[in-house]
Amino acid sequence: MEAGLERPAEEEGTTAMWLRKHRLMYTAATRHPFILSIRDGSVDLNSFKRWLGQDYLFVRAFVPFVSSVLLKACWESDDNSDMEVLLSSLAALNDEIAWFKKEASKWGVVLASIAPQRVNKDYCRFLKSSMEPGIEYTVAIAALWAIELVYQQSFAYCLEEGSRTPPELAETCQRWGNEGFGQYCQSLQKIADRQLPRATNEERKKAEAVLLRVLEHEVEFWNMSHG
Repeated sequence: MEAGLERPAEEEGTTAMWLRKHRLMYTAATRHPFILSIRDGSVDLNSFKRWLGQDYLFVRAFVPFVSSVLLKACWESDDNSDMEVLLSSLAALNDEIAWFKKEASKWGVVLASIAPQRVNKDYCRFLKSSMEPGIEYTVAIAALWAIELVYQQSFAYCLEEGSRTPPELAETCQRWGNEGFGQYCQSLQKIADRQLPRATNEERKKAEAVLLRVLEHEVEFWNMSHG
C-alpha cells in the first residue's frame, strides 16, 4: 500500500484523506511515464541527464525553503522534535548537492552551463512564495511533506521487485527510495497531521491547495525531464 495510505479508515489523518481524494493527481505525480521508463529500463539517458541538471538547480532553491520551514517551526510549533526532523533535512540537502555534482561529473553534465527551464522557474517561484512570512507553518509543512513524498514514492517504485531499473541509475533511485527517506517522509506527514486539526478552516484549505499545487508542479517537472 502506498505511503500515507496505510492506516485504518478510523485512524486516517487529514493528509491520507487528501491523498485518497486526489488519488488521480497523486498517481500522475508518482507513476509518471518518466518514472515508469526508469522502472522498466527504457529510459532515455538524455532525459535523465536533463532531469539531473534541472533538479540540481531546483535543490539549490529548495534549501532556503526548508530553512524557512525550520524557522516557522521555531516560532509556531509546540513540539521540539519538529526542529530535529527539519534539521536532518537540511543536513541531508548538503549531502544531496554534493551528490548531484558527483553524478553530473560522471554523466558529463556541466552544471555551470545549465539554465533553468520555464517549468523549473515556475516551481522555484512557488517555493519562494511559500517562504513568505504570511504563510503559516501548517501550510509550509504540508508543502514540504508533499514535495518529499512524491520523490520517495516515485523512486521507491523503481526499486520494487520486478523492476528493471538500469544498474547505472540504481544509486539515484536508492537516494530517495530508501527506507530511511521513507521514514523521514512519514515524520513530516505526522507533523502535518498534528497541525491540521488545530488549524483554522482557511489554513486547512490553503494546505490542501498547496498539496495540489505541488502535485501539478511535480507532473510538469517530470514532463520537462521526459521531453
